[in-house]
Amino acid sequence: METTKRVAAFVLAALLPTAIGTARVPAQTSPTGVKNIVFVHGAFADGSSWAKVIPLLQAKGYNVTAVQNPLTSFADDVAATNRALAAQTGPVILVGHSWGGVVITEAGVDPKVAGLVYVAAFGPDSTEVVGDIGKSYPPPPSFAAPIVDKSGFMSLSTDAFVKHFAWDLPKAEAQVLAAAQGPINAAAFGTKVSHVAWKTKPSWFIVAAKDQAIAPEEERFFAKRMKAKTTELQTSHVPMLSKPAAVAAVIVDAATNALGSRR
Repeated sequence: METTKRVAAFVLAALLPTAIGTARVPAQTSPTGVKNIVFVHGAFADGSSWAKVIPLLQAKGYNVTAVQNPLTSFADDVAATNRALAAQTGPVILVGHSWGGVVITEAGVDPKVAGLVYVAAFGPDSTEVVGDIGKSYPPPPSFAAPIVDKSGFMSLSTDAFVKHFAWDLPKAEAQVLAAAQGPINAAAFGTKVSHVAWKTKPSWFIVAAKDQAIAPEEERFFAKRMKAKTTELQTSHVPMLSKPAAVAAVIVDAATNALGSRR
């Protein structure tokens, strides 16, 4: 009888934590390495362009912030990114898409920035005018007929979004992106960076191999010049929307290894 009681008590002790645990939310695992990720979107977009990547990183315990660039000038976008960096506690991985690559090149010199991730992005040097860099490459179909209003702000037609800019997304999704796009002051493309973060910070680069907004050859040039760890994805200009898991994996790699890769 006593043996039976001891067995019953043992079984109850083993099962009770499991039963209690089913009613609790599992503790979130703390990621290794850099825990803060700051996203910088490109032209014709806003912070929601990272909406498919953000939950993947949050599920892994990262603290994620998406900058809302005003797209009114290069200086304004850098200022918005600097404010986001100032709000972070500890090291940061700074991620930029497209035009956002110009912004992170400038803002990335902030001491908090441990590493840079360029996603189908520009990676200029201080001697280069952003709008002139691509003239050595085939003209991108996305910009065959840009729309520039009386105030000098540039946008893209719905047709350009669907057929070229985000061609690998469902048509309905690309149409929503077109409707919600953030026009950029075209004068921004005439600017030069004053600081070049990729010369001193470890960098990762995602080349969109079927990009129709920035020539893939141009992206490869940027990646090679900055000695970035490079991943090629067979996507349009928006891999963070068409291949979010693959983009998240590169960011996790950067967050895990940036502190040990400082130049």
